[in-house]
Amino acid sequence: MGSKNKLKRFKENETFSNVFQPSRDELVNAEYDLKGKWRTSVFKNENPLVLELGCGKGEYSVALAKKYPNKNFVGIDIKGARFWRGAKTAIEEDIPNVAFLRTQIELIDHAFAENEVDEIWITFPDPQIKYKRTKHRMTNEAFLKRYKKILKTDGVVNLKTDSEFMHGYTLGLLHGAGHEVLYANHNVYKQEGSPEEVTSIQTFYESQYLEQNKPITYIRFKIKH
Repeated sequence: MGSKNKLKRFKENETFSNVFQPSRDELVNAEYDLKGKWRTSVFKNENPLVLELGCGKGEYSVALAKKYPNKNFVGIDIKGARFWRGAKTAIEEDIPNVAFLRTQIELIDHAFAENEVDEIWITFPDPQIKYKRTKHRMTNEAFLKRYKKILKTDGVVNLKTDSEFMHGYTLGLLHGAGHEVLYANHNVYKQEGSPEEVTSIQTFYESQYLEQNKPITYIRFKIKH
């Protein structure tokens, strides 16, 4: 994507009512004004709040919002020029129950209050295979602690990935720490009984993986409180 195009998208994001772009300072050094108030201030209802972390172009968040009008969705990514697409689609198609937050996933517990979130989706994260990249792996101990802080006690996390490595690493970590694995499948499109919301929604990259016969894995789990 050219820098001209990127700038155009950044500018357009600033005009979108469904895009929120707090500065790092606003999140870390001050009490972010939407923290604890996403339902009342943004969505104007008391429906369950669902986050998609590393939402990319926002396709999954938008598709989930269409499928579940009685839930609120927030797609989160640091790359605003990417989720511009999802935000624009939501405005054009008048999908009121999805919003986008531009921030780093590491700051998630500064953007949402304790027990504010019902569910988290992590879709196709970078597996960060190299050992020195472990700290960026989105299901490591440090990230799970952040998720636990903002999730309700019965809140769930969904991990959907094309990386067998990420799938195996996460399962091992969950079992080792005594978290509750509700469902695990290392090839959701080949095995019967896969949850419908996992197979009925596909991102652009996911459909490409499927064309290459790459298995898509999925884990649904609860973090031990």
